[in-house]
Amino acid sequence: MSRVTLSRYLIEQTRSHNTPADLRFLIEVVARACKAISHQVSKGALGGVLGSLDSENVQGEVQKKLDVISNEILLEANEWGGHLAGMASEEMDNAYQIPGKYPKGAYLLVFDPLDGSSNIDVNVSVGTIFSVLRCPDEQQGETGDLGEDAFLQPGTEQVCAGYAIYGPQTMLMLTLGNGVKGFTLDRELGSFVLTHDTIKVPESTKEFAINMSNQRHWEAPVQRYVGELLAGESGPLGRNYNMRWIASMVADVHRILTRGGVFMYPRDGRDPAMPGKLRLMYEANPMAMIIEQAGGAATDGSQRILDIQPTSLHQRVPVFLGSKEEVLRITAYHRS
Repeated sequence: MSRVTLSRYLIEQTRSHNTPADLRFLIEVVARACKAISHQVSKGALGGVLGSLDSENVQGEVQKKLDVISNEILLEANEWGGHLAGMASEEMDNAYQIPGKYPKGAYLLVFDPLDGSSNIDVNVSVGTIFSVLRCPDEQQGETGDLGEDAFLQPGTEQVCAGYAIYGPQTMLMLTLGNGVKGFTLDRELGSFVLTHDTIKVPESTKEFAINMSNQRHWEAPVQRYVGELLAGESGPLGRNYNMRWIASMVADVHRILTRGGVFMYPRDGRDPAMPGKLRLMYEANPMAMIIEQAGGAATDGSQRILDIQPTSLHQRVPVFLGSKEEVLRITAYHRS
């Protein structure tokens, strides 16, 4: 029985779902970049890629060496192919302009090059998150710099989203808007191979993921909800829950896609100017699209994440995503 590679799957999508050829090629380039990042991550101390640099990203976070390496890999892989009008990355202040010597295309690529990089030095799973948007027609092919406004589209406008997770196996999870597929990197073959054909998040769950060390800073709806989870069988929810927290969004979401659960990164009271921790464009939107396409739900506590109109490239939002029953419950607590 022949195995379905990512390339073959995308060709089939072009035939059966009219996936544009330039989008197919773009996804293949991103996948190749993720393979290169996986190789760098796997080197660890042997490759001299661990540790931090003397620099910060636009959010004021100290950059890991692999943050910068991964960012460069994605930029260099995607700038010349003629599929993109521009790129934006969590690690860069402004939108990345396609060099004038290269042709421009119809899409925009946004990405978090190495999510969870604070865990890289302790050998915990990390990953790459990406999202593809269409460039507004009026800005396609322009010779000047592509403005930030071109990227500020709600998550409903994403044409594709995915992530690669670099763990015991390297996997690529992908949605083109018609379900979620999982591909595992076969290092001998050198290709991503379809291994998870129909991924569904169970509607109910007994697992939750949240950073409990921040409990004293949470808003009342989150305090109430987590209190009910911890009360177990004797509480109002009538069942025992387990808590899992990896502190790598890719790893936590991957677990939820595999066996269910609810992931929470709520706003808290420490900094009124920061409404949330996770980035809407690079983390929340692509993960929300993936979770919804797998039958789950994703909100910021008040509204569907994919309906949020972005106001800046590096906007942050609270995130509640995963099994629909629990996400709707915590969202209802925020609204009551």
